[in-house]
Amino acid sequence: MIRAGVIGGAGYTAGELLRLLVNHPQVEVAFVHSTSNAGNRIADIHGGLEGDTELRFASEYDLTQVDVLFLCSAHGQSRVWLSENDVPAGVRIIDLAQDFRDESEGFVYGLPEMQRDRICAAQRIANPGCFATAIQLSLLPLAAAGLLEDEVHVTAVTGSTGAGVKPSATTHFSWRTDNISVYKAFTHQHLLEIGRNLRTLQPSFEQEVNFVPMRGDFARGILASVYTACRLTEEEARKLYADYYGTAAFTHAVAREVDLKQVVNTNKALVHVARHGDKLHIVTAIDNLLKGASGQAVQNMNLAFGLDETAGLRLKASAF
Repeated sequence: MIRAGVIGGAGYTAGELLRLLVNHPQVEVAFVHSTSNAGNRIADIHGGLEGDTELRFASEYDLTQVDVLFLCSAHGQSRVWLSENDVPAGVRIIDLAQDFRDESEGFVYGLPEMQRDRICAAQRIANPGCFATAIQLSLLPLAAAGLLEDEVHVTAVTGSTGAGVKPSATTHFSWRTDNISVYKAFTHQHLLEIGRNLRTLQPSFEQEVNFVPMRGDFARGILASVYTACRLTEEEARKLYADYYGTAAFTHAVAREVDLKQVVNTNKALVHVARHGDKLHIVTAIDNLLKGASGQAVQNMNLAFGLDETAGLRLKASAF
């Protein structure tokens, strides 16, 4: 059994991560740390775990007793935590914040569809951002083939859980329901990792990725609509995507149009490609808390420990 520890256990991503770990056939949760909830039952904070675990949040922990450590604190806190704590050499680290997505300090960027082999050998893994996952999955086949030749235009909408567990003016139910809005247009922080990784695959790509994120009036999921000028015919593009994702465990290039209910509550990504005039239009759907966060973290753990990549992640979509 793999013994897992979690630092920063109170947020949405930690809650989803724990839901996966306590039901994973080859994982035992050693501790879940939370300063604000120390001593409380985990199921009292993450109500969906009622009946699944009687674990309580810990204020102290022993890093020598774990094989893998998940960092689920707020962005910026992972780097601080690592500077203040000595992690034993054999413990793998998976960071769900944005601190090491530039692959600094020995971290490997954890997008399996891009660099599965490096993840398998990694001791430190930086989990991708949720929007970044959906957008990159829309573009990886083109970049890998050197076919990104023009600006890329993205509009993507995310559920309210993407804003985190702390309430704010734009996550309050009375504001969010029956509402939709744009935020961080052309400036979203995930653009950094998207641009860096696309250029890793296609160094000649120097065009803009124009990204307009939107807040949706639903709890979870991301639907990304991406288009760019492309010389491929629709048939060629669909073959390119089908071949690229042919061996991927969770990402599927599909012929029919996609929607969120096909992926919510799963670690799947569904990618649909169509041509309109001289533009290639790619629509990708993921669950922001699973393939966009905690599910991908468990997928990366499975790869790093040589397990079946799908272990603990065979989840049914909401669908209806």
